[in-house]
Amino acid sequence: LQLDRTETAVNNLNPAFSKKFIVDYHFEEVQKLKFALFDQDKSSMQLYEHDFLGEFSCTLGTIVSSKKITRTLLLGNGKPAGKGMITIAAQELSDNRVITLSMAGRKLDKKDLFGKSDPFLEFYKPGDDGKWMLVHRTEVIKYTLDPVWKPFTVPLVSLCDGDVEKLIKVMCYDYDSDGGHDFIGEFQTSVAKMREAQDAFPLELECINPKKQKKKKNYKNSGIIIVKSCKITRDFSFLDYILGGCQLMFTVGIDFTASNGNPRDPSSLHYINPMGTNEYLSAIWAVGQIIQDYDSDKMFPALGFGAQLPPDWKVSHEFAINFNPTNPFCSGVEGIVQAYSACLPHIRFYGPTNFSPIVNHVARFAAQATQQEAASQYFILLIITDGVISDMDETRHAVVQASKLPMSIIIVGVGNADFAAMEFLDGDSRVLRSHTGEEAVRDIVQFVPFRDFRNAPKETLAKAVLAELPQQVVQYFKHRNLPPINSEPA
Repeated sequence: LQLDRTETAVNNLNPAFSKKFIVDYHFEEVQKLKFALFDQDKSSMQLYEHDFLGEFSCTLGTIVSSKKITRTLLLGNGKPAGKGMITIAAQELSDNRVITLSMAGRKLDKKDLFGKSDPFLEFYKPGDDGKWMLVHRTEVIKYTLDPVWKPFTVPLVSLCDGDVEKLIKVMCYDYDSDGGHDFIGEFQTSVAKMREAQDAFPLELECINPKKQKKKKNYKNSGIIIVKSCKITRDFSFLDYILGGCQLMFTVGIDFTASNGNPRDPSSLHYINPMGTNEYLSAIWAVGQIIQDYDSDKMFPALGFGAQLPPDWKVSHEFAINFNPTNPFCSGVEGIVQAYSACLPHIRFYGPTNFSPIVNHVARFAAQATQQEAASQYFILLIITDGVISDMDETRHAVVQASKLPMSIIIVGVGNADFAAMEFLDGDSRVLRSHTGEEAVRDIVQFVPFRDFRNAPKETLAKAVLAELPQQVVQYFKHRNLPPINSEPA
């Protein structure tokens, strides 16, 4: 699986790549990494079209424990690939500040005989070894001596190791397609200095070419580089929100429609086998035991749908499985499991398979949470179902409305039914629209068929189901401009 790739360094046998790979470090897992180098021959994205220069494999733990390693590049057979070496340095990005710079130039030196220059900027910081390290390269602006570059955002840690007083070097070049870029000039500054730039008062820095400065008596500069604006903000992570006190509110919705089969019959999806489990229980355990760590009171509403309830045998699409409508909460995942097992003999499986009542039920609580101007609660609805949704239009509408709320929906499909409709709700391949054509603001549905995990270790289901959740939480609070509850300003 390819994580990412660097930019291509043109005509260069000693490249320093500006691209950083950001990898989540999980202490409890062996995270194997492979770094492979290629010589780009064509503009193709397919790796096999480029010449292989060698590779190096290790675990993330090795890099993190040494901070910086230099190793020989190897061929597939484990023998050295010529003289090539690779150096990998690791840095923890625990500082979540990001800096956004808006840069321009004026009266830069003309480097091309015909026409003007094609300027771009490179930003360097001092490395541990005292050498300048490339951290960012702007785009090239063609045919101008007065370029205006697009604003760019980089982690403050990348630009200056999080130290606003640290000197950084900015170099200006004229781009040449053959890779021999012409040097225009350079200057040194710091983030603290660049922060003085305001929209009405840009900061102007002289771009100096030291060779010209030596030669010419009346040399002033090779143009001016302008910092139009410099803003530092925080880019919060899922952990920032959780550590800030955001609670994940977990609700389970269970499908009790007739297509599941009579729970007393061993072929039924609700039949509890001699081991005390079935697919419904496995799904509740897998997801619940991870989420319950993020909820302080561990009280979870558990709802059922598609069954007839005693005493009057009316069909219900949102009933408390503990039969206590005013208090549908179960204590911990064990509580959900007990309430589920206890309710099975007392209800009649029926139909149809309506999802929207339960989605709307949780959405009502999520809507109340939006009254607080804080990132304090996020709702997760786990629906476990055996089949085809009967109220697809209403469900699509409910999901599109819920996408505006602090809420995510996880659907686990049990049994061997056709789950095409579920894949449709999971907006990974395209944006979900309601039947009126309204688009979901964000993708909040994650669908997983249980059958893919029947023979896999328990944690793989939880990983697949919860993979998108952290980014959905962050995306929602960012969209609403809500910082974590206890966060300092940047």
